[in-house]
Parts: sequence; C-alpha cells; structure tokens
Amino acid sequence: MRRAVLTAASTSALVVLLLSLKPHQPAGLTGDLAQGGSAPSPSPTSRPPHGTHPANGTYTGAPVDTQYGTVQVAATVHAGRLTAVKVLHAPSDNGRDQEIAAYALPRLTQEALSAHSAAIDAVSGASYTSAGYIRSLQSALDRAGV
Repeated sequence: MRRAVLTAASTSALVVLLLSLKPHQPAGLTGDLAQGGSAPSPSPTSRPPHGTHPANGTYTGAPVDTQYGTVQVAATVHAGRLTAVKVLHAPSDNGRDQEIAAYALPRLTQEALSAHSAAIDAVSGASYTSAGYIRSLQSALDRAGV
C-alpha cells in the first residue's frame, strides 16, 4: 500500500512538472506558418558593416498578412537597442479583432521593449496577431542591423 501511494505521488509530481514547462517554438513556426500560411517575401536589408554599431532611427517592418488581417510595426533603435515600437497596422475588421488587438498589442510591445528584441512569447488568445507582430518586428530589427 505504501509503495502504491509513493508511486502515485511521484507520478503526479512528474505530470505537474511536465505540464508546467512552456514549449518554445521558433517564431517562423508559430501562427500562420504553423497553419500552412506563407511568410512574407524577404526584402533586402541594409546591415552596417561588421564591427560597427547599428544606425539610430526608426525602421519599418514588413507587413505580415495573418488569417485576421495585416500586422505591421515600426521599431525605433538607439545605440543598438530597441527603444520604441509603434503598431502601424493591426487586424481590425470587426469588434472581436479590435478587442484582441487592444489586449495583445500593448503586451507584445511591453515584452519586446523589456527584451530589447523580437524574441518574445505570443499572447494567449492572440496567436495570429502575435506571430505577425513578432515577424514584422524582427524584419524591422533586421533592417536596423540589430
């Protein structure tokens, strides 16, 4: 009996531990791409020569088409660090799209500014918008040479 209780407790603890782990997927495999969508065509980027610092300024990311609309951001870079993100386009065809965008975009922006990169987690319930935001932000940072 004692062995059965110990086995059940150990198994339960292991299941809880495994469920608490957060799966990480590359940004290219989330959202639209995971659902069979296509990535935006790559555009040439102007990177500073090796060994130099990225230029300061605001860089517009590629518009990313998602199932619910286009997402596009502009990233402001200063001294090689992300200092601001402005959402240029977000899904807004109906009230639900507007509600999701109003909830998710400020959280994505806050997380990107904290991380100073596009390596951020998606917002639960806004996976398509999150994937579009992350891909557009990464393209802006690529253009900035960050």
